[in-house]
Amino acid sequence: MSLKQVPLHHIHQQAGAKIVPFAGFQMPVRYSSDLDEHNTVRNSVGIFDVSHMGEFILKGEGALDLIQRVSANDASVLFDGKVQYSYLPNGRGGIVDDLLVYRINELEYMLVVNASNIEKDWNWISQHASDYILTMVNVSDDMCLFAVQGPLAAKALQSLTEADLDSMAYYTFEKTDFAGCANVIVSATGYTGAGGFEIYVSSHQAEIVWKAIMQAGEPYGIKPIGLGARDTLRLEMGYNLYGNDITDETSPIEAGLGWVTKFTHPFIDADALKAQKEQGVPRKLVGFQLLDRGVPRGHYELTDAEGTPIGEVTSGTQSPTLGKGVGLGYVQTAFSKPGSEIFVNVRGKLLKAQVVKLPFVKK
Repeated sequence: MSLKQVPLHHIHQQAGAKIVPFAGFQMPVRYSSDLDEHNTVRNSVGIFDVSHMGEFILKGEGALDLIQRVSANDASVLFDGKVQYSYLPNGRGGIVDDLLVYRINELEYMLVVNASNIEKDWNWISQHASDYILTMVNVSDDMCLFAVQGPLAAKALQSLTEADLDSMAYYTFEKTDFAGCANVIVSATGYTGAGGFEIYVSSHQAEIVWKAIMQAGEPYGIKPIGLGARDTLRLEMGYNLYGNDITDETSPIEAGLGWVTKFTHPFIDADALKAQKEQGVPRKLVGFQLLDRGVPRGHYELTDAEGTPIGEVTSGTQSPTLGKGVGLGYVQTAFSKPGSEIFVNVRGKLLKAQVVKLPFVKK
């Protein structure tokens, strides 16, 4: 299958990005070094081109009812300009995808889904749409998404919009003029835990907006940031990555998504998930920090002190902020409490680790 390119592919090439295949796209993985880019976002401000993500518009009197049917969180509590994190149960106890739900108005919503799942999610939601009166449009190819993240993000962007960025609450958004372009969605969301905004703009205006952000951010040291740093930043916060930490085979209750599983409305898998929540689950997704030197990687075995397997690493890295190995993984529930001692099997050597409360890096 040929890889797609994001609309600003040429800009990233000009900036010297290393381009790699990711989720069916050619994506910039780094421009300088992962460590430099990670620290830029944690300490000042960086911009990611994440235009590979998918966006669906659901419009009509049945839009909310369909969202309520296919997603586990309760979208009825949303108000205009509010964003919600949720997931799509797959009817077999697993997860189709995790996503963001944006309420544009009472009859219009935008769903933001993972790049690798665009077609799968579209087909899944469409399959359940026939009972509802609405129109669905996949606008993924017509939209670009830039994540401007870091403690200086609001300062770097404020000159480009009349929206008051400092007072914008987390997980809210405004549709506004931005860098001279109309109907841009400026959203106080992100996948880094460093604060900041995500900017949704039509593809034909993307280059104008990218260049305006780079120019406005120059006094604040803005740099383009690749997927390498995006992964270490999200991991330091303990954020799930679909395909690693959650999949079609993982239970959302085991994955710690009980907080976005609301039994206030009927949805796919609700009864089975309620039973899991009430009865408990055999394993849980936990964060752990290595006490010995080493770096945990996905699929490494997790064991008890005797070397008996108790689970598996799903994501792992050397935390640039903490200077030690951290990871996410599923373990038997008996080992899931913070403070529990576990071991990571790294090429036959058992490295001592401790289960910790997420996030790894406190704000």
